[in-house]
Amino acid sequence: MEKFQAFESKFVSFPADNIDTDQIIPARFLKTVSKDGLGDQLFYDWRYDASGAPKPDFVLNAPTARGRNILLAGDNFGCGSSREHAPWALLQYGFRAVVSTSFADIFKQNSLKNSLLPIVVSPEVHAWLFAHPESELGVDLESRTLRLGDGRSVEFPVDEFSRHCLLEGVDELGYILQQEEVIAAYEAQHPARINTLAAS
Repeated sequence: MEKFQAFESKFVSFPADNIDTDQIIPARFLKTVSKDGLGDQLFYDWRYDASGAPKPDFVLNAPTARGRNILLAGDNFGCGSSREHAPWALLQYGFRAVVSTSFADIFKQNSLKNSLLPIVVSPEVHAWLFAHPESELGVDLESRTLRLGDGRSVEFPVDEFSRHCLLEGVDELGYILQQEEVIAAYEAQHPARINTLAAS
């Protein structure tokens, strides 16, 4: 994982509430364990017609959507089944953060483990953002702040462990490996009383 760094970007507005993971990435695309190509399958059933051609009126197919790293979503984003492919698809498309008033818990945790930052804002800030769709936002995980287009900065919650892992660019295993010296020192002070490797 790469270290999560502060960035600035305009956002893609997608105001639908209760978008579930099957809408984010349909189940028929879950056969792969590779992340390659998932960005093209993001919101597939809304994004393409029956022949596979892009629907010109869908927000991600607008020329202005490409290059924007923030998705502004409706309430309760990522509900439904617990598929890690959902944040994978969002990341592969190019999003680095999703802003909403709430996220489904499993989707939120899957996102944090894959360097996609779920940002929870108040209904007032949420409404302001939808009313100013061409605003550029600043995302700073270090200070846990989202800078709005009018210059205001609002804080967003993120647990300290997830924040540390994102900023360091490590997953749970990487975090444990960072503690190797501490673990070795503990083991040296607490020798095993039973040899669990000995043949019985």
